Amino acid sequence: MPVHRFLPPPVVLLLVGLAMWLTARLLPDATLTIPGAGWLVLMITVVALLIMGLAAWALRRHRTTINPMRPEESSSLVDNGVFRWSRNPIYLADALLLIAWALYLGNLVAVLLIPLFVTLIQWFQILPEERALEQRFGDAFHEYRRSVRRWM
Repeated sequence: MPVHRFLPPPVVLLLVGLAMWLTARLLPDATLTIPGAGWLVLMITVVALLIMGLAAWALRRHRTTINPMRPEESSSLVDNGVFRWSRNPIYLADALLLIAWALYLGNLVAVLLIPLFVTLIQWFQILPEERALEQRFGDAFHEYRRSVRRWM
């Protein structure tokens, strides 16, 4: 079983979010008060949830799997809706949620953990997903990959 199947992306999101919280607690001197952060956190969170919802809706509408642990079960290549702008809108939304969380925490060191999430998802989830989609959809996936960015 490939490594990427042992840790589902929502678990990676929660673990990185927890690490950010622990960092903020362990290094309180790196915490800033950011004026207007509450509104910014709310706006980013709403945008992230909207992107996530639109992506899930598109996958459901195409009757294909939403389960990131089984990309080989994809029944169709979704390339419309939010998938026109990002090949991975749900992971993009996850990263936005972590940005909102970092703003809420206000801790400069915690922000440094966001690239950790991006790297983990890229290597252990996105790349294996892309290999599975390439195998399943061939030239159609090659064209999609050429015309749409991975993140945004």
